[in-house]
Amino acid sequence: MSIGTGVVLFVIGAVLAFAINVQLAAIDLHLIGYILMGAGLVVFVIGLVLTLRKRSSTTTVSSGVDASGQSVTQRRTSASDDTPAL
Repeated sequence: MSIGTGVVLFVIGAVLAFAINVQLAAIDLHLIGYILMGAGLVVFVIGLVLTLRKRSSTTTVSSGVDASGQSVTQRRTSASDDTPAL
């Protein structure tokens, strides 16, 4: 979603900066266009980073002896999953 939002912001900013030639007394549309283009680029890059980041998982193995002298091995695995629960 953020990649699409970044593209939309960039396109709207490009239209305001380069395609519209309207002079308003209180608003500089060219400046607003450049600001939107910059914001769109930042949102696009953040979206790419979040999409392409590596999923991390951790496995911990510990061995030992319990109170009765039996060998005990514990395995714990955790994974960071960014998918929302439905």
